[in-house]
Order: sequence, then structure tokens, then C-alpha cells
Amino acid sequence: MIVCNPLLNSMELRGLRGIVFDCDGVLFDSREVNILFYNRIRAYFDLDPLSSLEEEFVHMHSVQDSLEHILPRECLPRLNEIRENINYVSLLPHMRMEEGLQELLQLLRRKNIMMAVNTNRTTTMDLLLQEFGLDDYFWPVITAGQVSRPKPHPESMFKILELWSVSSREVAFIGDSSVDQETAFASGVPFWGYKNEYLQADMLIPDFWTLREFLARRLAS
Repeated sequence: MIVCNPLLNSMELRGLRGIVFDCDGVLFDSREVNILFYNRIRAYFDLDPLSSLEEEFVHMHSVQDSLEHILPRECLPRLNEIRENINYVSLLPHMRMEEGLQELLQLLRRKNIMMAVNTNRTTTMDLLLQEFGLDDYFWPVITAGQVSRPKPHPESMFKILELWSVSSREVAFIGDSSVDQETAFASGVPFWGYKNEYLQADMLIPDFWTLREFLARRLAS
């Protein structure tokens, strides 16, 4: 696997017009917040906390898929009751934006590189971007609620490509999970793995500061 570094010359960037970002685990370190959220739901039904496998699942999948995975079937008809009593918005201030992200986005804007979000979040995405002052950087922001088949189905990525009027080889998708990897492969988009060396990625990104230095050098040339 190619590891991103400022002196890397083997990655072809000619024709790069846009970068698509996953949200959880990429834009934000949200793992602990997500676990807290779903454990609150489990506690609401007097269930034990998530297992380690369940923690992995909810980190990668949509809210609906996660709830169906971690709750007994008899609890599912009470989902509206859950939404009224469990307030995810109150957890947003506890999210941690990845270091170097804002500086990377500023560079991409100066270089006229389009930026989008492709996430399995649903209703909280706009509020999250507003909370951290990132809402002006991304268009479009595609959530699980805007497609009939969320990631890893490529529908969300195809929607971004259509809105941008670009081909799959003119963009890159930054993700941190096997779901993101499958989405990239299914859509024919180059995949850059973020902080996860176990993925089958075209390039591994150790952090956004390194990616920024790499892109600043390569896009300038």
C-alpha cells in the first residue's frame, strides 16, 4: 500500500477535480460519542451495553441499520419513542474534529478542488457541520436519508459524480472503514484510506497534516 507523505511522487493526481469525505472516523473522531448514543438507547430498553462487534457495526452503518442490528425486534416499533427521548444533538459538542482538517479544506478551496460528504448519518449531518463551522466547504452533503440504498451501495457516490458532472477517475474518496472501501470499489472511485492500514486502499493517509503537505506540493506542480 502507498503511504501518503510530502515527497510521494508515485500517486497520479493529474485531473483531480474533487475529494469526497466520509464523516465519522474521517472528518470527526466520533466513535466514543456514537457508542454513548447507542448505549443510551440500549439502556432505555434495559439492555446491556454494546458488544465490541456491535460497536464496530454502529460506527460504519446508518442509524436505521444500526438500530435494527442492536435492538430486539420487539423494540423496533418504538423507534419514534426513542427519537423523542434520546437527544443526539446534545452530544454534538463532544465530537472532536480531526486535526489539520480545516487547514486541508482551506487548501483545497484555494486549489479549486470540489469537496463533498458521503455519510451514513441521517438527520444530524447539517447540524454537525454548522456546529464546527464547516458547512460552507462541502457540496453536496449526501446522507443515508437522501438515497434509497446507503453505503456500501454506490448510489450515494454516483449521485455526487452526477451533481459534479465528473467521471469516477477525477475524484478520490477518503474513508476509514470497509463500508467506505466497498463503496469506492463499487463506484470505480479511487479510495484513500484514513488511519486504517488494514483497508485495501490506493493510498493510506496517516493524518490530514500529511495529506495537506502532499497535496500542496503535487497540486502546485
